[in-house]
Amino acid sequence: MSIVADLYPFVVGVDTHARTHTYAIHTSDGRLVDEQQFPTSRTGLARALDWIARRTAGEISGTLLSVEGTGSYGAQLAGLAAGHGYRVVEAPAPDRRGAGKTDALDARRAAHNVLHLDQAMLRDHRRHDSTRDVLQALTVARNHLQTHRTASINTLTAHLRVHDLGLDARQTPTAAQIRLIAGWRARDEDPTTAALRRIAVDYAKDILTLDEKLAANQHTLDQLTQTETPELRAMFGVGPVTAAVMLAAWSHPGRLRNEAAFAMLAGVAPIPASSGNTQRHRLNRGGDRQVNRHLHTIVTTRLSHRHPS
Repeated sequence: MSIVADLYPFVVGVDTHARTHTYAIHTSDGRLVDEQQFPTSRTGLARALDWIARRTAGEISGTLLSVEGTGSYGAQLAGLAAGHGYRVVEAPAPDRRGAGKTDALDARRAAHNVLHLDQAMLRDHRRHDSTRDVLQALTVARNHLQTHRTASINTLTAHLRVHDLGLDARQTPTAAQIRLIAGWRARDEDPTTAALRRIAVDYAKDILTLDEKLAANQHTLDQLTQTETPELRAMFGVGPVTAAVMLAAWSHPGRLRNEAAFAMLAGVAPIPASSGNTQRHRLNRGGDRQVNRHLHTIVTTRLSHRHPS
């Protein structure tokens, strides 16, 4: 077993925030070399890397950066440092029980918490220039569009039920009815009804626009997932949206070390829940609920088509 302290003479802990990052450089035996705070501007990040290089005698291959929030506040720093040749890993979650909290203390903890870790336990930072980041952005946009579409349909349905515009609104409007409403023209009717009709037309046109955006989103997801992971797309029950969600959850090498880690992420790992003479397990309700939902979709699709698992 090789721990971090055996492999890297220097470890830099970084506590990241929107405006500033705080850095703490430690030697492999845990001694604090120096600590400093720099702004998160591009100039500030460059100054921070120059400062690290001076304090570590230019030992790029012998310096590990343990950065908090490499997927958010620390993303730009992680990308820039990796471009300079540093290895950047996600800092373990800090344990502040019985201890105070400052940016400097958090930076020190970020360094100390990896010193005695086995190198196999390190999580390399997430890179933000890959197809998986595009897929994640597309799935986030898709969720937003679907939420907006559902709200618009509900609002249109309520509008048609309250105001008699000559359309049966006992059920949610079908796609054909929405297209019909969007095509309504101005009629010779009283001003109040005409205004209410225009509102219904606006809702319907908004829904049709969202349908077009969702279709374009799915087309892009289809192309990217077919290129990125044809093996996953070839699996029965896995469509472009499901494949994109799975790839975005995996995100980068090192995040999921084995099947058990994926089961925990997806919220399908059994959790011990025994007490006394009762020995049992329960299903994990944590993890990424979107991944869990799409796993459920795969299973139900296969069951409905009697497809062998």
